[in-house]
Amino acid sequence: MNYKKIKPKKIYEEVAEAIHEMIRSGKLKPGDKLDSVQQLAENFQVGRSAIREALTSLRAMGLVEMKQGEGTYVKQFDSSNVTFPLSMAILMNKQDIFNLLEVRKIIEVGSAAAAAKKRTTEQLDSMEVALNNMKNAKKELGEMADLEFHLAVTEASNNPLLIQLMNQVSGLMGESMKEIRKVWFFSNYSNFERLYNEHRSIYEAIKDQNEERASQAMLIHIENVEDMLKQYFNQTEPMN
Repeated sequence: MNYKKIKPKKIYEEVAEAIHEMIRSGKLKPGDKLDSVQQLAENFQVGRSAIREALTSLRAMGLVEMKQGEGTYVKQFDSSNVTFPLSMAILMNKQDIFNLLEVRKIIEVGSAAAAAKKRTTEQLDSMEVALNNMKNAKKELGEMADLEFHLAVTEASNNPLLIQLMNQVSGLMGESMKEIRKVWFFSNYSNFERLYNEHRSIYEAIKDQNEERASQAMLIHIENVEDMLKQYFNQTEPMN
């Protein structure tokens, strides 16, 4: 008999579920401001990186919003935005990742063009914060910053349907980014630097409000990820 593989919960998933339960039960209401990252870390007795990753997960689920320079606030709960469970017991295999990259091309290339046309100064600031975190962060925070950047680009499209579509796959994106970085990018600094520069090119095109360049930069980035993964899988065993 074949049994489904179960991945143990990570600390950030437990924190995210605890905050989610507080929102669901009404202890935290729409508009409420969450404690600072430092205070949450002390309250949950975990590291600040676990708190940041938990907040990123909750943001991806459409439960909270992060306002630059202000803090994190509970959003109006919309069950239609919560498609994937917070504790995602998914072991992504090779085909899952390539399927997801195909979906990302469909959503994100268009989102980048829309962001170039409609982005606000505040939304540009959010992208730049994510870029700076990506450049300076260690492994776990780098993964979060990567996801934060892509979410910020889609939010800058100011298209609620695109944003909802992105929210629906963002949990899987977070998982796939961990796998991608684990097997490829962090094994070679030049690849990590290239990854950062690709994100920077997307940002600069959006900042310049160049729709064609923004969509092309996003397409090149995702296709480069695909190419690097194909090279990796050609010289090693497939992920199980």
